[in-house]
Formats: sequence, C-alpha cells, structure tokens
Amino acid sequence: MKSSADHNVLELPNSIKADFGMTIENIGASFLKQGQALERLAQAYDEDAYRDAVRLMLNTTGHLIVIGMGKSGHVARKISATLASTGTPSFFLHPAEASHGDLGMVTKGDTLLIISYSGETNEIVQLLPSLKSFGNKIIAITGVRNSTLARAADVVLEIPVTEEICPNNLVPTTSIVVTVAIGDALAIALMALRNFHAKDFARYHPGGSLGRRLLKKVGDVMLSNSVPVVTPQMVLIELAAEMAGGPAGVAVVVDEDHRPVGIVTKGQLAVALRVTRRVREVSAFQCMSKEFSTIQQDQLVDDAETMMRADEVKFLVVIDAEGRYVGLYKHEEEP
Repeated sequence: MKSSADHNVLELPNSIKADFGMTIENIGASFLKQGQALERLAQAYDEDAYRDAVRLMLNTTGHLIVIGMGKSGHVARKISATLASTGTPSFFLHPAEASHGDLGMVTKGDTLLIISYSGETNEIVQLLPSLKSFGNKIIAITGVRNSTLARAADVVLEIPVTEEICPNNLVPTTSIVVTVAIGDALAIALMALRNFHAKDFARYHPGGSLGRRLLKKVGDVMLSNSVPVVTPQMVLIELAAEMAGGPAGVAVVVDEDHRPVGIVTKGQLAVALRVTRRVREVSAFQCMSKEFSTIQQDQLVDDAETMMRADEVKFLVVIDAEGRYVGLYKHEEEP
C-alpha cells in the first residue's frame, strides 16, 4: 500500500521524479504573490498620473489606439477590446505592422496607449519619432520611468513590479497581471465618468446572454402556441389530454375575457388525478393555483429574470396592456 508521500511523487516521461506536493504549494504561492503585487499597486499608484491619463482618454475625439509587442501585445489587445465594449472607441495597432504602413490608421483625434515593461522594445522605440511628429498624446504603461518610452510620453503609468513569479525572473507573469489590472482600472473609470450602464454594454453584445436579457422584450422570447390555455370549467380528463406532452409543463386558466385566473402545473394535475376518480367531474378551477406571477409582454427580459428571482418562481404568465393572457415566460439556461 502506497504511503501519502508516494501519492505526491510524479513519474515524468524523462524518468525524473517530481514532488507533486511541492508543485501544489508553488501554485498557491504564485496566487499569493500575484495578489501581493496588485495590493502594492493599489497602495502606491500615482493618483495624479491616473487622473491625467483618464482626462486624456475622456477628451479623445478619435480612437484610443493601444500598442504593444509580444506578451504586452496580447495584453494590449485585451485592454483595447475592454475599452471598445465599454464605450471608449478603441483598436489595437501592431507596432511592427505600423512601421510598414499601418501608421496611416492613426488620425489627428486619436490618443495612443503604449505598453512596454522595459520601455525599450525595439519595434515601439522605432515608432516614437513618427508618433511624436503626428502630435498625438501618448500614455505609456511601463515599468521603467526613465526609459525611452516614458520620456516620449505625456503621461506615464508605472508597473510597480520588480520580480516575476517565474523562477528565473524572466517570463512576463506578474507584470502582465498588473498591466491587465491597470487597463481594467482605466476602463472602469471611463465607464463611471460616461455613466455607462449595463444596457449600454448590452448594445455592443447583442449575441450574448446579457444582450438577450437587456435588449429583448418578454414578448420576443415567450412561449405562446405550445402552452395549453384552458377554461375554469374544463374537467380533469380533458385537462390531462391538453397538457400531455406539452413542453411548458403548465396550463394557463383564463376567464371569458382571456384574462388569466390560475395555473395548473403537471405536478398539480398528477396530485389531482391520484386523489380523485371523478376525472369527468372535477374541474380545472378546483385544482388550479390562483397564486402566480405576471409580467407584461413589453417589459424587458432582464425585468422578467429579476422578478422570477424575487418571487422564486420558474415561469411568469405574460399579459398585454389590457391584462389578457398572451404567453408564458420561462428561463432558458445558456448552452
């Protein structure tokens, strides 16, 4: 029988044995060090520099162009995407491609957000004379305040990281986490200043679940033809036939004006069928529930989801402006 220590030994393909327990400890330590780096950033960031950066970004009449090379390029793409989806027109510009004609994408009203931890990335340094000649404002995110990039910038946001979690202190890791946090902080600040709300965010995400909830109305997604609509006088045997195989799992009971007066779920129907043999006499009115939640068809799906959570229900009876039944709203899980 293997000891607990044996379970911590990994047999690697090259015949080297690794201590799995130590590996797990190192993972935890990595999380801790990343968190500590963010905590240092929160305590030491230059408020005046961030204020100036946000002011430049907010007053940009064109695009906020984000530039970075290598790992910083991947971060730059992410920051640009976050900005663009939160109300700040932005795109990523590859510095190497910029040197071969893509500088034509830079227009007079643009502001440049350039990322380089060393501030000496060759492809970026080569761009600086041209960018400075254009007259565009430059915000630098860098780890070296006296670097070429920092000296060329109008505003410098420092990456306060002196050591990566990489055991060789080579692979950009902690510095990348901090840079992403800086980009997110800028985006959130701009959102707040622009009074950018969830519904604004949804306008740029019509294909996602958020867009569905915040842009679509209940009437656009409700069930209608597949939901049995019955009268209070309908007897159990007829009700069972109406509800058989129905995807909604519920029948809506309406009065002579087509206003909902109750609902019968499959569970309620099953109980009624078990406790009585008078299936041709007991009516829907006698087994229906008179407590149900309604929502108007022109309300947003987000309102419906909020109401369902508050009322702790699985569906809502949808009505029109006159209170007549028009459909059933059920929450659909994302695939």
